Amino acid sequence: MGAADVSPGSPVPDAGCSPRSRARVLILTAGYGEGHNAAARALAAAFEELRGPGTARVVDLFALASPRLNAIVRRGYLQAINRTPRLWSRAYAWMDRSNLLPRTLLLLRRDLRLLSQIIESEKPTAICSTYPVYAFLVERLRRRGRTDAPHFNVVTDSISINSLWWRAGCSGWFVPNEDTAWFLRQAGLDPARLHTFGFPVTLYFSRHASEFAPPDLAAGLAPRVLHIINSGTRQAEATAGALFERQDWDVTCAVGRDERLRLRLEQMAAGRRRPAQILGWTDAIPHLLMTHHVAVSKAGGATTQEAIAARCPMIVSQVVPGQEEGNYELLRRHGAGARANTPEGVLRELTRAFANQGAVWNEWRAALGPLSRPNAALEIASFLLNLPPPAAAARPGRLRPVQIATPE
Repeated sequence: MGAADVSPGSPVPDAGCSPRSRARVLILTAGYGEGHNAAARALAAAFEELRGPGTARVVDLFALASPRLNAIVRRGYLQAINRTPRLWSRAYAWMDRSNLLPRTLLLLRRDLRLLSQIIESEKPTAICSTYPVYAFLVERLRRRGRTDAPHFNVVTDSISINSLWWRAGCSGWFVPNEDTAWFLRQAGLDPARLHTFGFPVTLYFSRHASEFAPPDLAAGLAPRVLHIINSGTRQAEATAGALFERQDWDVTCAVGRDERLRLRLEQMAAGRRRPAQILGWTDAIPHLLMTHHVAVSKAGGATTQEAIAARCPMIVSQVVPGQEEGNYELLRRHGAGARANTPEGVLRELTRAFANQGAVWNEWRAALGPLSRPNAALEIASFLLNLPPPAAAARPGRLRPVQIATPE
């Protein structure tokens, strides 16, 4: 379903080109959450756009080093966030404050050896990570003299940032918005190392920003609602059924690879005066976000950031405790959408948004303007490609790792 439907744990293919071609930038990702892989893919495409194929290589180190173990851990992660969110919330909080966890990460010896081999083979001029654990491994290799390449974290969450993102040495952090930069400054990070370039979304948004827009509500055209159903979305079928009852709205449901759900929704939508569009897996999510008035979805990292890039307000129907709380908070504090935990609540918020020729919707869309950064991937790629050689650049090891408790 494109970047917005990377189900947590989906592997990202190695984006390196032929063995003869040396990657200049190494992108490290992991399959624990949709945002990490989506950001990695967008960055790889941006590097290719600027310097051609082979400029970047994307690696999921955990999938390469221990594929079976990685698959088991990924399944456990999915079950935790979808079936036992309260337990996951406690685990997330423990990871945020634990001094033991960073030390145990250094026991990933197989992963560390493989990362060392990849760095030795690729000889990258820069390394960027869309997953926080890598900073601990890169820092260990740097101390052993195995790399002098500057290393940057690409933060894929907003506001509710786990301290794992900053507790290891790093050359800098790319953050998705000023709200997140403020949070990290409060945590003690050097403001000069924080780069508020935005979340790296697919280049489709920047290429087609002036081409697509939803229909004009003031002209009496029908509202368009996009329902994005990710793995673990609660009340998805009931919410779709409630949307189908609004015969005067155009409704699109994107269900990913859940073929049974797709068939059930097609049956439910049969006979509507305005035929609903029921999609399975699709790479058209960016286009759909740009041509619909509102997206109804859980507050996943990539989904939220792609909606922001498209200036498509969201009705957030579900929030995974921890990493997704900040995504919704970003929308809430900027007045760019609403939260509704029930199908009835979703309908109520949509009706309110579309009333009076879309008066509330227009406010939401305008609020997304300052947050929307569709060129983020290109800006990050350009920054990394124009770094001075490692010998002249500020080295990550000269940072003193921040050991500050997360602010209340």
